[in-house]
Amino acid sequence: MWFTPAPLLVAFIAAFVLEAEASGLSSRLVPRSNPITIPLHSQFARAVGDNGTNITSGLTPVTMSSDRQSYFAVISTGKINFRVALDTASSDLWVISSACETDACKAVPRYPLTYQSPSFVAVGDNSTKFRAEYADGTSASGFIARETVKLSNLAVANQAFGIVTESNVSMVDETSGILGLGFPRLSSFPQTVSNSTPFFANLAQQGLLEYPLFAVSLTRNATGSLSIGAIDASIVTNASRISWNRVAQFPPFGAENNASSYLQWVIPLSAFAVNGTQFLPSPTYPTVASNHSLALFDVGASGIYGPYQDVVRIYGRIDGARLVDSSGQWAVPCDTAVTMAFTFGNTNYTLQPSDYLIGPASGNPNLCLSWPRALPPSSDAVDWQIGGAFLRTVYSIFSFGINGKEPPLIGLYPLHNTTTLTETADQIASVLSSISATVATTLPNFLLPTPSFTTPSYALNTSISASIGGIVSTGLATSTYSALLGQGTTFNASAVPTITPIPSVVTLVLTDSAGDVTTSVSTNSMAAVTLGIPPGWNAGTALSASSFLPGSILVMSWLILL
Repeated sequence: MWFTPAPLLVAFIAAFVLEAEASGLSSRLVPRSNPITIPLHSQFARAVGDNGTNITSGLTPVTMSSDRQSYFAVISTGKINFRVALDTASSDLWVISSACETDACKAVPRYPLTYQSPSFVAVGDNSTKFRAEYADGTSASGFIARETVKLSNLAVANQAFGIVTESNVSMVDETSGILGLGFPRLSSFPQTVSNSTPFFANLAQQGLLEYPLFAVSLTRNATGSLSIGAIDASIVTNASRISWNRVAQFPPFGAENNASSYLQWVIPLSAFAVNGTQFLPSPTYPTVASNHSLALFDVGASGIYGPYQDVVRIYGRIDGARLVDSSGQWAVPCDTAVTMAFTFGNTNYTLQPSDYLIGPASGNPNLCLSWPRALPPSSDAVDWQIGGAFLRTVYSIFSFGINGKEPPLIGLYPLHNTTTLTETADQIASVLSSISATVATTLPNFLLPTPSFTTPSYALNTSISASIGGIVSTGLATSTYSALLGQGTTFNASAVPTITPIPSVVTLVLTDSAGDVTTSVSTNSMAAVTLGIPPGWNAGTALSASSFLPGSILVMSWLILL
């Protein structure tokens, strides 16, 4: 994702997306003086475990950002609601606070530090600092605190999260932070902070979920969803069609420790194809990765990124394709009928042109920018980054794994009918027009040479082997869970809990005493939430409240009366 922490630059370096650069899409909103109220429709199911604890699952809406770069959901921290971008390529939750006075910060709802939340817990007198730096040169920094964090009906008390006091990370659509859904090892919080387990891992390690997994449905509109603890039964109608892939372990960084463990949501890419012609990937580090080409599944990435040695072969099979930017961006004819396919495990997933085309260049309306985009080699052996362009074609299930029982897995449920004929030029144009995909740029009128790179040294410890899958004893979900997905190739996916969304439209058929039948259709109302305003506050209160710096103490007796 574009939120790649600098301490883990060896993880995956994502370049700027040309469509955002060239189109001039605003990444900054005008500050608002009124509370932002939005509809929210979440569902949940609850059961009781053998030890009497509540075990739950939840389902909450997910929306694509207006710049088409990320997806966000609504959480609450101390009963204050915020939109946060979802990110499977990082692990930590952070929210911009009122102490951050940059233009980027003031453009979004902020956590008001003058609010004395009864569930707020200081860490190190609010002086335990964290800093996240990103590949595009932006950064966010602040201090770590604890708060009750809630997503849908799922709540974790004393959850460690970052309170941002300085940032130039541009956020859109009133999005105030990031919810990382990666493994704990990926956390950017200092190791000196005890009990700083990330939000989802906390739920799984405390045994609070029906099953330790989450799943995402991504679309081009506001109908996507994030389910936690169960899978969405309205999407997965035949669990036997889910293909499960074991997640790769990574060796330690230098002297980090002496054992491999889970770091990223990464699985091997078995093959890729263009118009039915299949290729085997060419790994950047064939020896250390056991000849696997590793692919990071990143909900926070907008498209698909791959190594030059593979991306060149893809576009070599598409007539009229050419490199149009030194950052690795290709363009293809907008009326192309070529399909692409990516193979994970033994299953092929086909992308139609409307799936991988970004949009036409305004100065060259017959040429469309396209995914995948090529990137230089990454020193952690992750060659591919699989984001929204692919993830919108599947329902993605991220099973966290169980200590001593089950490895982490990524399940992919195809949403496309692979027997469907290739889209026509009119169909493609209609899709691109419906999402206003034209990119404000003019492509060069000359051919660009394919750049060459020196492969950097592998960043992890080559003396310690790492497997694809494998059972580990710590760091995953509590062993009180019973493994449903197996240790080998047998998967009892039909036993995985499901959750069914409340229908948005309800049809009522009524028969009166005379026998007359009437039919009415009603729409379920969606509960409204206000972003960035504590309980009992109003817009004026929030705007007049000043910020405090880490380590300071405020006594505001009038808040006790609220």
